[in-house]
Amino acid sequence: PHRTELYVDPPSACWPIVYSPDYNITFVGLEKLHPFDAGKWGKVINFLKEEKLIADDLIVQAREATDEDLLVVHTRRYLNKLKWSFVVATITEIPPVAFLPNFLVQRKVLKPLRTQTGGTIMAGKLAVDRGWAINVGGGFHHCSSDKGGGFCAYADITLAIKFLFERVPGVSKATIIDLDAHQGNGHERDFMDDHRVYIMDAYNRHIYPGDGFAKRAIKRKVELEWGTEDTEYLQKVHTHVEGALNELKPDIIVYNAGTDILDGDPLGGLAISPQGIVKRDEVVFKAARSRRIPILMVTSGGYQKRTARIIADSILNLHNLGLIDKELATSGAGNPKVEQMIRDSAKDLCNLS
Repeated sequence: PHRTELYVDPPSACWPIVYSPDYNITFVGLEKLHPFDAGKWGKVINFLKEEKLIADDLIVQAREATDEDLLVVHTRRYLNKLKWSFVVATITEIPPVAFLPNFLVQRKVLKPLRTQTGGTIMAGKLAVDRGWAINVGGGFHHCSSDKGGGFCAYADITLAIKFLFERVPGVSKATIIDLDAHQGNGHERDFMDDHRVYIMDAYNRHIYPGDGFAKRAIKRKVELEWGTEDTEYLQKVHTHVEGALNELKPDIIVYNAGTDILDGDPLGGLAISPQGIVKRDEVVFKAARSRRIPILMVTSGGYQKRTARIIADSILNLHNLGLIDKELATSGAGNPKVEQMIRDSAKDLCNLS
């Protein structure tokens, strides 16, 4: 495999939570033209810091995926297309991007998306090493090797899985549990004929992308109606997640935890409450942890201002239930003095720059 800066081993004192301030898309009010809250990722981190779950120096700093990294999945032809601003405008659904010089589009739109993509690849390795990992961004499930769309310019889920297959001994089967409100047609097209990858997808059957061809790749298809509510939704998620993992025990689960299922989401068309989302994530993590299957969670779609708070609440809930924990690789865990020492020595390490 090619050389990559993305597979690094952060010290045990870091949480396997991956983020970079570079995730956030902010410039000249352009982010206001898309229903997407383009600063959502930073807000999630801020909530987790306020709750004292994490500190900047104890999370893993995401790095930008390079062209060479992206070429593990993407065609050169596709990456070249992104040098046209109008192509990026179409993919991100922000029309004014078409009129910006491409160097600005690269720096202000694509670099954040490449950094989130690097974050997903890094989190894949962390999940295998630690049993779980969360990339606070990523989940670009409408992008495949040679086509972007639906705000997704890079196929981070496909990349993370292909990286693991190529580089991590013992990882030869993967299960994608895609619970974003939209069908995950990108990874479905990429893994169409790949028997190593089992896909479960639960989505509103009436909305974008309605990709009939890609549906053939779904092993467990849960098609939902407009306005589906908590009780029916959680029952279906529980049944099918259990069913999927009983049918095939993978070496890694990639969990696409979109929050666009939230009641009132302008694009998702479902009616799940904030508590329902927290419960959903709990169901998936319980299923993974009880079977000791490593799980990588990405945050994907979610287009309301209250989304960031819900993602943070869900992560806090997973922690309170002991479903995610920072394994301190020292016998002095629990001793405040020792923990402070570990923290001090870890300060510079999680960034690994």
